[in-house]
Formats: sequence, C-alpha cells, structure tokens
Amino acid sequence: MVNVIPSEIRFLGTCIFIVDMLCHVEKTAEAMPSSDWTPFEINRSLPPERADIVIVGGGVMGWSIAYWLKQKEKIREGVRVLVVERDPTYSQASTVLSAGGIRQQFSLPENIVLSIASADFMRNINKHLSVLNEDPVDLQFNHSGYLFLASENVAQIMEENYKTQRYVGAKVALLSPTQLKEKFPWINTDGIVLASYGLENEGWFDPWTLLNAFRRKAISMGVYQCFGEVTGFKYTTNSMNTAEGNKLDFQRIKYANVQMPNSLEYQPVECAIVVNAAGAFSGKVAEMMGIGLGLKDTIAGVPLPVEPRKRFVYVVHCPDGPGLETPFLIDYSGVYFRREGLGGNYIAGMSPEEEEPDTSNLEVDHQFFQEKVWPRLAHRVPAFENLKVKSAWAGFYDYNTFDQNGIVGNHPLVNNMFFATGFSGHGLQHSPAVGRAIAELILDGGFQTLDLSAFSFQRIITQEPMLEKNIV
Repeated sequence: MVNVIPSEIRFLGTCIFIVDMLCHVEKTAEAMPSSDWTPFEINRSLPPERADIVIVGGGVMGWSIAYWLKQKEKIREGVRVLVVERDPTYSQASTVLSAGGIRQQFSLPENIVLSIASADFMRNINKHLSVLNEDPVDLQFNHSGYLFLASENVAQIMEENYKTQRYVGAKVALLSPTQLKEKFPWINTDGIVLASYGLENEGWFDPWTLLNAFRRKAISMGVYQCFGEVTGFKYTTNSMNTAEGNKLDFQRIKYANVQMPNSLEYQPVECAIVVNAAGAFSGKVAEMMGIGLGLKDTIAGVPLPVEPRKRFVYVVHCPDGPGLETPFLIDYSGVYFRREGLGGNYIAGMSPEEEEPDTSNLEVDHQFFQEKVWPRLAHRVPAFENLKVKSAWAGFYDYNTFDQNGIVGNHPLVNNMFFATGFSGHGLQHSPAVGRAIAELILDGGFQTLDLSAFSFQRIITQEPMLEKNIV
C-alpha cells in the first residue's frame, strides 16, 4: 500500500530542507578564518581577538581618534578599531572631571591653531557626530570667552602672546584697567595692568556630552569598545648596531593583553598599532613596553614624562555674584572661576603653588579652598566675600613634567605605539583636532591638516622643551 503525502506536507518538508541548507551554508561561511564565529559560547564583554588598531584609553581623546580613524577609512569595516577603557563608570575619567573650557589664548602657535580647529569642529558638531534616528548633539557651548588678567610683571608677556594669537588668527582684544572696569564693573582692578579678552570661539561646554557624542558616533561607524585594562604587550625585537657601535633594539607590538574588570579573565588582542591615549596613566602604559627603563643616556632610557597631577574644582554659590556675561576669568594670582549654569553658581580653583596633592585618591582638600582659593577670589571679585561652597570634586591632569605640552606621534624604538597624551589640562579642548592628526599619521603616513611635528617624542630625547606661557 502506497502512502500518498499531501502536497502541503511535501511543500513544508521542502522548506525545512532549504532552511537547514541555508543554515549550514551560513555556519560554514562564519567558520572561515576571517570570521569571528566559534562553536563555543562567547563572553560578549571580552574584546575581539584581532583589531587593526587598539586605543588604550576611552576618554574624549581616545574616542576622537577612533572616530577620525573610521571617518578616514576608504572601505566600510576597512579599519578595525578597538577602544579599551578601564573605568566603565567614567567616575574617575579626567574628561568628565574637567572645567570644560576652550580658549585660543596660548603662547605657542601650535596650541592656538589646535584651539581654532577644535572650536570650528564644535560649532559644526552635528555635521560630524550626528547619528541617524538619535537626538542632535547639544554641547551647551557658552561663548562668554576667556579673560586673562596681567600684573606689571607679566604684562609684556601678555602683549607678546596677543601678537602671536592675532597673527595666527585668534580674535582677541587687549583691555586697559579702565576699559576692563567699564566692561566688567564687578572686577576689582587693583594690581591689574593689562587684560586679554577672547572675542570669539572661547568659553566652556559640557565635557560629558562631547565624550558621549564621539563615542556614540564611533560605535555607530563600527568601532569596538571594551571595558578592561591593558596590562601588558607581547612584542618582537630586532636589534642593530649604530656606526658608533651602540646596540639599538627596535620593538614591534603584536598583542595587547586586556584584563577584564573584577576578573582573572583576560584576552590577548592581536593588533598592528597601539595608540596610547591613557591620559594621566599613559606613562605607565609606555613602561609596559620598556620605554624609559633602558640605560641612562640612551633613547630607551628616556621615559614618557607624563604622570597624574590632582586638581580640585569647587562649586560655589553667590547670589550677588557676576552676571550672565561673565567670562572664564584667569587671574595672575593663579585662581580661576566661571559661571556654572544659572542661579548664582560658579566653579573655581587653582593649581597648587608648592607641594602637589596625593594622587592615590580623588579626595578633595577643602582647606586648600579656604586658605588659597577663596582669599584670591574675594580680592578680585568683592562679591565673592559672601560665597558658600556647595560641592567639590577632584580630577587628574595628564601632566607632562617636561614642558606641559602634548606629545603626539610614535616612539622611535616602538614605532607602532603612537602617543596622544601629556596635554596638561588642555587635552579636552584640543581633542577634536588631535584625534584627526593621529588618524592622519596612522592612515596617511603624516600630518595632512595641521603640522604637529613639533609635539613629537623627539623633543623629549633632544631635550628641547616647548614651553607654554599660558598654562592654567
């Protein structure tokens, strides 16, 4: 007896067979060497096993570099980029703990053009960092400018800086004490000989928004992110002798070891290039490759001169303080302040004059405000005699002990490790332009838009500092 299978059942069986075949083909394709497919369960928190470029540090600098690398790639997924950040909450990240200022009032032309380029990027941020079906980016950019005050001792330096700034293209004006008092009547002009006021592209913005905008856009473009800590590298070494008979060891990174948070688990990531954008801790990352640990008076013995320096930011309330037109004021005594939103709130601080604070924690020294900051604030703005401290926080500068300026470019002996660090307090404001510069170095083989070769590691080796006269 022959069983006749209804046509509907035969059709269903055919569909099931076709689906099974398609699944088999898909699995076969996924299992090819270029695929990430594996028969084992994947821990999704682990980084990928391979990346073309590993960026150590997921602050604003790291994510800016990641964005520009993807922006410049010629083919979708042509450059595989991984950003590794050790602080998943960003609670200790220098980016979000900064005062959020941007200024063009520097003494070095390189810093001025970085600020001009970065300000242009921020003005047009949604042309660069908008993401389909996501809200537009609002940096809350306040264009109230910077106001530097000079005593007789530094007035000449301010005039020299002004000439450089105007020559490069910054919009800045010099004010006499009389003009200063007319424009800002709340200022006590005692001791002030000259003031420099930014007329355009200066002020402050929300650092967290800029970081998230770079991060959101970069991820939408295919950048991988991982919360973990780079704890070491695997590398190869090639040696050669110089004409003088000295041995040079050239190293090339092959793997970056990524330790997962609160876990013994780690993932070696095969890579072609590593970007050290680890901020205040980038010196430690460089040491993992032996940079600075060689013999004295050799290139290998020259360290990356970047270390954490703790700075305090105090939020104060003064209902009768300066109004909405208040700029970001930098007094020659070292104290600074700016408005923080509305309602008579301000943030203020200054760098320590003597002993540096302990960097083993982010505790705030409230006595420092009482003894050092407040007296200077109240002297310059008498209304601040009646202020009250509402809150405070501390953050780290990636402080370049050599000349307080950024280090941009690769290391001569570890030529696939690139640096973007050491900005000593102005990395946030320069991150859009520096990120583009690093991407150009890596993908184009040299600077294309802004020549930042003066910031190379070579100046550390030759002991030729680039001293910036307007460090806050």
